Amino acid sequence: MAERVARLSSQRAVVIFAASNCFMCHAVKTLFSDLGVSWAVHEVDKDPNGKDVEGALARMVGRTPPVPAVFIGGKLVGPTDQVMSLHLAGKLVPLLREAGALWL
Repeated sequence: MAERVARLSSQRAVVIFAASNCFMCHAVKTLFSDLGVSWAVHEVDKDPNGKDVEGALARMVGRTPPVPAVFIGGKLVGPTDQVMSLHLAGKLVPLLREAGALWL
């Protein structure tokens, strides 16, 4: 299942693994939208193999529940706290530019 996560996570510059009813997932999606980032989302609760994907993500991020799990440029950035820490430190936008998710 880790191979599937790797494949899905590198389909776009920003990929968010989320659950449709997750408030923190919504907050992360909103942040990226407000920054002008075009992102892809993979809703694990709507995937027939979602529990397996969640298990693979939990091993990668080191916690349960593992969503939201954000990948930028095919690399795991982490859950909400990691994304927000990068943003507050001024490191998220340069990372997004480097991955081709932002043009300006």
